[in-house]
Amino acid sequence: MDQLELRDSPSFAFRCAASYVSGMSDAVLNALACVVDPVTGASLPSAGRVDSVDLREGVATVVLKPGRAGEDITALRVAIQEALTAEIGVERTRVVIEASNKKPSGAKSGVRDNTDKAPAGTVVAVASGKGGVGKSTIAANLTAACVRMGLSAGLMDADVYGPSAPRIFGLTDSPGLRKSGKGIEPLESHGVKIVSMGFIIGERDPVVWRGPMVTGAIRQFMGEVNWGNPDVLIIDMPPGTGDAQLAIAQGAPVSGAVIVSTPQTLALDDARRAAALFERTGIPVLGIIENMSFFLCPCCGEGSEIFGRGGARREAELLGVPFLGEIPLHPELRQASDEGRLIASGDGPVANAFLRAAEGMLNALDGAHRPAPEIIFER
Repeated sequence: MDQLELRDSPSFAFRCAASYVSGMSDAVLNALACVVDPVTGASLPSAGRVDSVDLREGVATVVLKPGRAGEDITALRVAIQEALTAEIGVERTRVVIEASNKKPSGAKSGVRDNTDKAPAGTVVAVASGKGGVGKSTIAANLTAACVRMGLSAGLMDADVYGPSAPRIFGLTDSPGLRKSGKGIEPLESHGVKIVSMGFIIGERDPVVWRGPMVTGAIRQFMGEVNWGNPDVLIIDMPPGTGDAQLAIAQGAPVSGAVIVSTPQTLALDDARRAAALFERTGIPVLGIIENMSFFLCPCCGEGSEIFGRGGARREAELLGVPFLGEIPLHPELRQASDEGRLIASGDGPVANAFLRAAEGMLNALDGAHRPAPEIIFER
């Protein structure tokens, strides 16, 4: 099968991710006031060309908004470098020109490849950095909550070594994935389109693959599945921050990421690493969900904080990202997942907790901004 071919080079996003920080350096902005915008003749800041700047450890990064087609990028780069060197003595300069928002004729919003199979809606990665915190359960029920809100949704189970989607969606006896003239056809359950390695291998068969093979499978899931343009595509990320995670973060049109953690410090340490992976690849972190936040007794309705409580909320505050909510530890949630039912499709306190988390995720997407890097020059 042909691999997904991206219009944007993922290395660009990785190399310039450190420059996407809040606030601007006054020193860099003052120096840029000496550089003339070739489009308007005004200074770059006055012309509104400066999107963001950063200055740290002698390295200045300047992110510019798109100019007119055919402008002399080389001359502009030289002018910026000379101004920053003369005014503030920077050791090195990066100049990033954002890609234009104008799309080629026939292109779809959110699609970076040259096929019509990739999703044209919102793509959200659900990650944890650590296994065993209920990430797959959260990802599946977020899709169910989106369907409950009237959206079309898909789920890509990218946890190649430990696929959970077949069990959670009640598809353990499915006939497997098939390929049509439109690409790989996802299975459907609870109104959600799903692909998973679990539909290809046996229930007890291990995936004994090295990194490149895992990356290749993920790329096929991203580029060759006939998703049918869902409003929301959730990617259930594998735990950790290795090859598979980078293949998705750098190669998929991910609009934002949701981090899942339990309240424990041990889990939060790994969740912090997962958040850092997305920040370094220029993907906005939409928020944090605290799973197993407390035990909700099905008899009396009282809550018991078995693993502590509030750790994910505090971490969200430290990272400056939204806290999307608490998912309780409840026997009904465990039973529903084991039986292939999505609790978020129904009603009740647990289902409504997922609904609130999904609403917070979608609200965070409205304010998320991921610049599309196009050109980087370094001196």
